[in-house]
Amino acid sequence: MTGLDAGNTAWVLVATGLVMLMVPGLALFYGGLVRGKSALNTMLMSLVALGAVTVQWVLLGYSLAFAGEGGVVGPLTHALLRGVGAAPNATYAATIPHALFAAYQAMFAGITVAIVSGAVVERMRFGAYLAFGLLWTTLVYDPLAHWVWGAGGWLRQLGALDFAGGTVVHISAGSAAVVAALMVGRRRGLERQPPIPHHVPFTLLGAGLLWFGWFGFNAGSALAADGVAANALVTTHVAASAAMLAWLGLEALRGGRPSAVGAATGAVVGLVAVTPAAGFVTPAGALALGALAAPASFAALHLRARTRLDDALDVFACHGVAGIVGALLTGVFATKAVNAAGADGLLAGGGPRLIGVQALAVVATMAFAGAFTAGILGAIRLVTALRVSTGDEIDGVDLSEHGESAYHGDAADLAGRGVPLGGSVFLPPSEVAVYRDSAASRVVPSA
Repeated sequence: MTGLDAGNTAWVLVATGLVMLMVPGLALFYGGLVRGKSALNTMLMSLVALGAVTVQWVLLGYSLAFAGEGGVVGPLTHALLRGVGAAPNATYAATIPHALFAAYQAMFAGITVAIVSGAVVERMRFGAYLAFGLLWTTLVYDPLAHWVWGAGGWLRQLGALDFAGGTVVHISAGSAAVVAALMVGRRRGLERQPPIPHHVPFTLLGAGLLWFGWFGFNAGSALAADGVAANALVTTHVAASAAMLAWLGLEALRGGRPSAVGAATGAVVGLVAVTPAAGFVTPAGALALGALAAPASFAALHLRARTRLDDALDVFACHGVAGIVGALLTGVFATKAVNAAGADGLLAGGGPRLIGVQALAVVATMAFAGAFTAGILGAIRLVTALRVSTGDEIDGVDLSEHGESAYHGDAADLAGRGVPLGGSVFLPPSEVAVYRDSAASRVVPSA
């Protein structure tokens, strides 16, 4: 077919699979950090986001994000992927099938909602989360994608650079996480018994899968098997490595010992920070990005721990703060020597203008995502409770929301102690207790 390039198409096919692999990677990363009684629910929040958002993407999401040339949001020209087929699209995907570009972008939309879930794990009702994910993608993610990446998008027209989603994915998710954590409320009993990660090997495996998949996330965003993609792959790896080592060093400097969770967190912070810059900066710039993002996120994480904000898995510190650092430093380290389609940042002789444009993109993203997140959750709360009852939270959301337990031994032990199990698949019906606590004990004020 005229215009199609076999090598580019093959690479973006692979990159799409790599980004999809990041979803189970995130599920493992998050799932290992929570308590065992919430592991399944936490992991399912990631997986269901991919499925739900994909359906939304086909119905109208892709069209809102990438159809038309308006400054704010696209029309419904491509609703139900109408006109999105094997032929290339000159605006976005001149050498690969238009359908492949749409599928690749669907993975980005899905994982963004999954990232937000880390702020509200262990207490948010699954149905409320699912409704939030669909509404948030439609009202927040899709317009943001159009602003930054869409033809005619107002931030794109100003010259904002976001190679693979620093603003669209990470800053938006981090901003939404703060608002969601505030509105859903703190987990109960944190002061008496701080939660401890139940399976650190899961988290390490998840970080490894995220790191691997991020090559598709960043290098795939070149939409071609070319030098820009190769540079993005190298800068992605360099930034993650630098941030991981910096994080371990910071742990040691604070008088602790280098930890496995710290190594995994540091690597992810570096990956987030380089995302907006990967196709615009040199490996030396990526090294600086990772080294600077780690202390910023490290400080934000420890500062949050001193407040009453229960951003359970520190989504804002790791994704929001690192995304902000990466977006702003793109204005410092970007150079046309790497990508002629980009811009020269401060160190390449471009002056401070790009930093100003990047700062505007950061502020606009945070304000928009934060305000609409509050509105969406407020609307959902008018219809149904945002969080599970006190009793269900104590028992664990795996049991209350899904009737399952991640570990057979835990389920059997709970049953033996009289803790109700709502139909866990790990126990025969004769051993399943019926949940009959009084309604009053299960009411959560202001939920």
